[in-house]
Amino acid sequence: MVQYTVTGMSCAACSARVEKAVAKVPGVSSVSVSLLTNSMGVEGTAPAEAVIKAVVDAGYGASLKGAAASPSAQKAADEDALADHETPVLKRRLWTSLGFLAVLMWFSMGHMMWGWPLPKFFDGNHVAMGLVQMILAAIVMLINKKFFTSGFKGLLHGAPNMDTLVALGSAASFAYSVAALFLMTDAQVRGDAAAVMGYMHEFYFESAAMILTLITVGKMLEARSKGRTTDALKSLMKLAPKTATLLVNGAETVVPIEQVKAGDEFAVHPGENVPVDGVVIEGTSAVDESALTGESIPVDKTAGDRISAATVNQSGYLRARATRVGEDTTLSQIIRMVSDAAATKAPIAKVADKVSGVFVPAVIAIAAVTTVVWLLLGREFGFALARGISVLVISCPCALGLATPVAIMVGNGVGAKSGILFKTAASLENCGRIQIAALDKTGTITSGQPRVTDLVSAAESGEDELLRLACALEAKSEHPLARAVMAHADKLGMAAPDVSDFSALPGNGLKASLNGETLLGGSLKFISSQLAVPETMKAKADELAAQGKTPLLFAHGAAFAGIIAVADTIKEDSPRAVKELQDMGIRVVMLTGDNERTARAIGDQAGVDAVIAGVLPDGKEAVIRELQKRGKTAMVGDGINDAPALTRADTGIAIGAGTDIAIDAADVVLMNSRLSDVPAAVRLSRATLRNIHENLFWAFFYNVVGIPLAAGAYIALLGWKMNPMFGAAAMSLSSFCVVSNALRLNFFNPHSAKKDKKVPPVELDDLTLKTEETKMVKTLKVEGMMCGHCEARVKKALLAVAGVESAEVSHEKGTAVVTLSADVPNETLKAAVEAQDYPVTSIE
Repeated sequence: MVQYTVTGMSCAACSARVEKAVAKVPGVSSVSVSLLTNSMGVEGTAPAEAVIKAVVDAGYGASLKGAAASPSAQKAADEDALADHETPVLKRRLWTSLGFLAVLMWFSMGHMMWGWPLPKFFDGNHVAMGLVQMILAAIVMLINKKFFTSGFKGLLHGAPNMDTLVALGSAASFAYSVAALFLMTDAQVRGDAAAVMGYMHEFYFESAAMILTLITVGKMLEARSKGRTTDALKSLMKLAPKTATLLVNGAETVVPIEQVKAGDEFAVHPGENVPVDGVVIEGTSAVDESALTGESIPVDKTAGDRISAATVNQSGYLRARATRVGEDTTLSQIIRMVSDAAATKAPIAKVADKVSGVFVPAVIAIAAVTTVVWLLLGREFGFALARGISVLVISCPCALGLATPVAIMVGNGVGAKSGILFKTAASLENCGRIQIAALDKTGTITSGQPRVTDLVSAAESGEDELLRLACALEAKSEHPLARAVMAHADKLGMAAPDVSDFSALPGNGLKASLNGETLLGGSLKFISSQLAVPETMKAKADELAAQGKTPLLFAHGAAFAGIIAVADTIKEDSPRAVKELQDMGIRVVMLTGDNERTARAIGDQAGVDAVIAGVLPDGKEAVIRELQKRGKTAMVGDGINDAPALTRADTGIAIGAGTDIAIDAADVVLMNSRLSDVPAAVRLSRATLRNIHENLFWAFFYNVVGIPLAAGAYIALLGWKMNPMFGAAAMSLSSFCVVSNALRLNFFNPHSAKKDKKVPPVELDDLTLKTEETKMVKTLKVEGMMCGHCEARVKKALLAVAGVESAEVSHEKGTAVVTLSADVPNETLKAAVEAQDYPVTSIE
């Protein structure tokens, strides 16, 4: 998406006009204009020059974002674009207008209605009073000339806007009053006192000035509120550090942030902001990452850990190497996501946009018809004109145009503060409508890092001796399970004894020599083949395996030492997050490539509604398609293998600690690795949708009720009649009410489940996946095959195994690739092939 800054827009009709003009440019596939941030996002192959020309031809200004000479200049330009330039200008206009309006009201209404004193010069000189009112009204109109320049410019371009309505209403009041003043002057010359007094009551100079002043009040309140809706984005931009302390030949040098390149080494002292994304080379410290993640507790960092720009080093000295600089830092990506979301439109806004596009011409037509109808009904021209002017000034296209974008902007800001990033306005809207949440197991429900969960000692020496033996053996291994054992030992401060003659044996086993005796470790099958394992320990190993854990058995000499269970444990907040989703009426399904037994164990701990095991990456995407038949589906994942499913889902949600590919494929990015942010994102989306519905209801209700009232439709029925000044007041407050309602979202806590409402959940019964959706593929390395006859024997043997759907065998590659429709143990496949006298060296 290419972003542009658009100038000159004053209401929703303007943004609709710009959108319509740019959409006609060849090469533009989609365009979205945001009145709130005065920005435009364009997708397609159209050159920037053609897009800008289309905007200019429509009567507005445009410039390409990112066209600044340097990153710092561009950053300043972006901040300037979000700065509230309108409120100070409108405030000056308002106070000046109020000063002249007060004098005008003294002459027009204070003297005539309440007998307020005037200089003796005006006693009986009604023409002089009329001239003073005309001059004062003209001054107020001159102060607020922007309404006229913008309004009539839009009218000349065939794109009338809100300013057009205000300008027409005020100009009509002024022109009619001037005509009355000339007629009154003629009457005074003729000495017709009754006519003079009659024309005095036909003056609407105060209405012409009051309309402009009241609309300016509304514009100022609206601008002030709109400025607050972008506070979150502005605060993110302010976080970006201005300088960095580079380490050059061991010396510290402070340089502008633009001079830092990937690979440079930099220092961060206590209390300083991290300048760019990097990896810690030396030092330990606690880093406050709340600006990016919303997490208030500092995170400990040491050598090898990643640090992000704009986070705060709280305690120790850190030396780090830059990995991402400029627009590639995490902070810049967050700012870009929030900015892009503001430049897009939610589907719910389309109705309001369609109405806004024809609203102003329709109102002008209604005003003209109203005036003509009252004249045909025999009412005096002044009365008919007042009704027409009231229609013009009470109608408010801005309330319609702002109903959705202000809520989206505030919702995005609240999400950004909580570490929840919605890439587009559509993703913010769709997230609240999900009915099924499909969760990847590893890294999403679980931590993704194996940890020791159980130590079962078979000897009197106890758990410490068991762990010491395990450390001695696993210290030489690079297996992830070995690293889990070593991490547990390091946590307890245990050192590993030295071993000799270490070797990794076929069949999931390790062997070494410790103090002259053989030390063994591995699976139950491997250890059982080496020595006798007590039946109680076999039963315990089976029990641990049933819980989704991997039992590692150890023996020293001829004695069985015990069992250490390792598992990818579920995150602390996963069960609560699943429960919160279910309480909102969302079905939770867990997807994993693990076997059924392990998957069921994890699923039971997390409390999910359904578990789908043995699913490969392409299978996850197929599962999402199947789930979408039952309802709106979200996919939550963190790995490269989740990217196809994230793209396929109605809403893809990426855990922030995951891969860049997963984050790119997702619609929503969670900066934290907490699953509890998923219900928080849904909660925030639903709150934003509610706010949008409230805003749209108010905007439509206001216009549906206000326009007939202004036109005088209720005069015959209820006797209600509206003065144009009250119409202007109502118009000025309508937009302010919409924006103020959206600002209430700033007080919304997305992590609070107190006000959750449960929607009727979809049915997941008969959730069976078709064969192609549950395929598990395994590759066997087979030795001894020499020809096609060998291939045929191996293939026939494999196809005879229950659960094997197909087999592709190659004697040239020495592989047999089997597709399974059920979980088939590796031992079964190996036995089937080796029964034909072909050794199987490994199964992947």
